[in-house]
Amino acid sequence: MSPVKPDSKYYPLYEFLRRQAQDSLTLSFEAIDQMIAGRLPASAHKSRAFWSNRSQGALQASSWMDAGFHVRSVDLLRGVVIFARPMTSYRVEREGGDILWNGDMVRALRDHMNLNQMELARILGVRQQTVSEWETGVYRPTRGRSKHLTMVAEKAEFPFQADRTE
Repeated sequence: MSPVKPDSKYYPLYEFLRRQAQDSLTLSFEAIDQMIAGRLPASAHKSRAFWSNRSQGALQASSWMDAGFHVRSVDLLRGVVIFARPMTSYRVEREGGDILWNGDMVRALRDHMNLNQMELARILGVRQQTVSEWETGVYRPTRGRSKHLTMVAEKAEFPFQADRTE
């Protein structure tokens, strides 16, 4: 997913969220209207679909997802939305200096990078099904794939603490 473009209607929302230190915040539709110097479309007031966390085809979703947030909930009657950072728990296992990747870590990396399984698979040069099988624990990445995952994770500034809730 590419970062939100500065000329996008939702760029001010992206910038605001990107600067937030807290893991969760509530914004009114009116506050978002002021931020974007315009009005949210009617669909934002009538349909939960506007607020979905989809990675393609929705400029508004890019604004919060590229900033590291997802919509946790939306109250159309009250006109408020709760943004929260995705929470993924994982345990880092090491053997010597190597990280042994498991399904929870693969999912946490994917969430950290705001990618779907197909997008991560493309980066790693594997099938989407392979990423799915790693995440569900059917298989673990091989030592070679684990090294590749580690390189991708380091480039993405993925946190490698011993126990982590991201």
